[in-house]
Amino acid sequence: QGLMEKFHLHAQSYPTVEFCRSTVTGIRKEKGLFTVDTKRRGSFTARSVILALGTKPRELGIPGEKEFVGHGVAYCATCDAEFFKEKNIYVLGAGDQAVEEADYLTGFASKVTIIVLHEKGHLDCNEVSAQRAYKNPKIEFVWSTTVQEIKGSDHVEALVLKNVETGEVSEVPADGLFFFVGMVPQTDLVKELAECDKTGYLKVNEKMETSLPGLYAAGDCTQTFLRQVVTSAADGAVAATASERYVKERGQLDEILSPGSPKTAFIFYNPYRNEDICCVGELEKKLGGEWKLYRQDISRQDLLYRELQVKATVSVAFYQDGKLLEVKGAEPDNAMKTSGPLVYAPLRSVQNMCHWHIAPPAAVAKYPCKHGYLAHCSRK
Repeated sequence: QGLMEKFHLHAQSYPTVEFCRSTVTGIRKEKGLFTVDTKRRGSFTARSVILALGTKPRELGIPGEKEFVGHGVAYCATCDAEFFKEKNIYVLGAGDQAVEEADYLTGFASKVTIIVLHEKGHLDCNEVSAQRAYKNPKIEFVWSTTVQEIKGSDHVEALVLKNVETGEVSEVPADGLFFFVGMVPQTDLVKELAECDKTGYLKVNEKMETSLPGLYAAGDCTQTFLRQVVTSAADGAVAATASERYVKERGQLDEILSPGSPKTAFIFYNPYRNEDICCVGELEKKLGGEWKLYRQDISRQDLLYRELQVKATVSVAFYQDGKLLEVKGAEPDNAMKTSGPLVYAPLRSVQNMCHWHIAPPAAVAKYPCKHGYLAHCSRK
């Protein structure tokens, strides 16, 4: 029984898990809800979505490449090496991955030949890996060469090679060909929703959350150092836990800020800063009579903090009837004022907390406000 089948059966054993096999054609977010459109099963709505889009090997369009995938053509040494015990195999590529995986494959295959596009002695990998490969008696190199065709009946039996310097074409027997010419993340579906790096991998934080709140990603499609089953499973565990907390926090906020709700104030603070805790206590004394107060520990409850694009603590968001009125920060004394963007500066005493500067939400978010100062208190 395969590992992925075991994963599937494990997930299927939970009554709350439902599988739907289809092709996703689009994802969008409107009014706090995600809509996932599929090709044959209609559309689904959710408060949170976890992406496990994976990657696909970079295809070179070589005749026979697609036909022999799984029958001698492979893209992962760790996954498929055992199928090539005592076989004569070739590796296409000259970078770190190609040379390092070729070395790994020698632990299984009888012979590994690395096909390199560059002239003799020119590899794209690091020098340590190159020297290790040169010294490995099971590794040979074919320089200034490309693969023109992959031949065989029900599995790979031969490769047609072409020397790019002389134009000479030759056919060599082979039991397999490993491609290590790069992977491509399958993130085109969400490139307009979430931030990706220049190669297309999704950028995520420590919670596996993308730049769009509520949208999480796990596994090979993310910007990560290692792409293996164990790391993907760990990513999935983090994303599942974080998305559950997101949904719960989103639900709590929607309930608190429902139409007709009383005057409400959210106090954002960092629990690891003593001066923040000091300020929160003073603020609660000043605001408690008029406003219904909610402490927001940004190390655990940062959803509203990020949605309002608040950049520093201590700060307060005021709501009435479920609608945002303003975001406030404590204003420092005149000596601290500048004409620059929002600053985070210490107050001389807690008593200075009675002075406030009010700025509209957009001003706080984008920092154009001339006097939008945020500060923290500091007992002396």
